[in-house]
Amino acid sequence: MAYVITEDCIACGTCIDECPVEAISEGDIYSIDANNCTECGSCASVCPSEAITKG
Repeated sequence: MAYVITEDCIACGTCIDECPVEAISEGDIYSIDANNCTECGSCASVCPSEAITKG
């Protein structure tokens, strides 16, 4: 299952640079394109608010 970003997201941008397939989009709450997510977990490991979980 692809990773998802929960409402705990603080839109800090840390996760975007970590995604090797550019599956994360900016916004008030960032989002992950499930079709592009390779489930590597890089984004979740750097999220300071622990807002990224396996969906």
